[in-house]
Amino acid sequence: LKIHQRVHAGEKPYGCDQCGKAFTEMSNLKKHQQIHTGERPYRCDQCGRAFTRKSHLDSHYQIHTGEKPYTCEQCGKTFTQKNSLKQHRHIHYREKPYRCDQCGKSYIQKSNLKYHQQIHTGEKPYSCDQCGRTFTRIYDLNSHQRIHTGKRPYSCDQCCKTYTRKGHLKTHQRIHTGEKPYSCDQCGKCFIALCHLKVHKCVHAGEKPYRCDQCGKCFTRISNLEAHQRIHTGEKPFICDQCGNSFTEKSTLRKHQQIHTGEKSYWCDQCGKPFTTMSSLKQHQRIHSGEKPYGCTLCGKTFTVNSSLRKHQQTHTGERPYSCDQYQVSSRPKKHCFTATRNCCQHTMIQFHVICPASFYAV
Repeated sequence: LKIHQRVHAGEKPYGCDQCGKAFTEMSNLKKHQQIHTGERPYRCDQCGRAFTRKSHLDSHYQIHTGEKPYTCEQCGKTFTQKNSLKQHRHIHYREKPYRCDQCGKSYIQKSNLKYHQQIHTGEKPYSCDQCGRTFTRIYDLNSHQRIHTGKRPYSCDQCCKTYTRKGHLKTHQRIHTGEKPYSCDQCGKCFIALCHLKVHKCVHAGEKPYRCDQCGKCFTRISNLEAHQRIHTGEKPFICDQCGNSFTEKSTLRKHQQIHTGEKSYWCDQCGKPFTTMSSLKQHQRIHSGEKPYGCTLCGKTFTVNSSLRKHQQTHTGERPYSCDQYQVSSRPKKHCFTATRNCCQHTMIQFHVICPASFYAV
């Protein structure tokens, strides 16, 4: 009874000497202190993953058994934990019962509110012992540490692509299922991830809140601004461990690594041709659908890819940016005459020209 009354009184007599967090019960303080000590006494005998609490281990076992005993009566979605079902129900009722007393923002889950409140306090109690980077959540620290260990425990059963986070795997799997649960209320466009929808909404609002302090260019995402700023600094932090090539963006490194692995995760369902990126697959699929979304505003001619439209527009402007270093004479490009180099042509390949066609719209 005394312990229960502390809930009403707000009394939390047991404080952590490392981060100051307080608890109503000594047992909860002891469990919390395992975060700082790194102690995880409960280990899964199937995959070796360890936990601070037995209840967390019991919930984890359901991943291996596939057991999801809690079902939503509205949409039929099933869950491993009763608490997860309760949180899910708020989606149907559009309830966000947990409200921040500083900025008024509301959340479906109490844990999300606590995480948000650390933005106001600046608290980041979880520190990486390898690089010193700090985090607001233990979950984020654990995910970050996989960068150092190289561990990617979540694997797609369709294409074998691996991820450091379970949430990233779930988002990826929607590529295979075609599920796009997040739709724009203005244009109806659908997305596989909520973050993609949020960025898309900035297009309608015209918002580009992230501005480069060197050139003034604005961006809808902070990640795009950070990647852009590397153009100014020359920083290329993402290095290929096979050939040493470096890149400004992690996504560019991943695409590059597929050259070494030969991995082609995306397949055309009509002809079976494989591709390394989803964007390449979408571009290819326009051949089958006949879709040509890029139209010339001057003559109305349409194209399947934006790069083809840009090359075409040079026929109207007369722009010829690529010139031959041997003859200095201009003409229209003849694709079969040239290698894909900035010199534009190899004279030995053009046996039927008296004068070399010298400048070109594109290489």
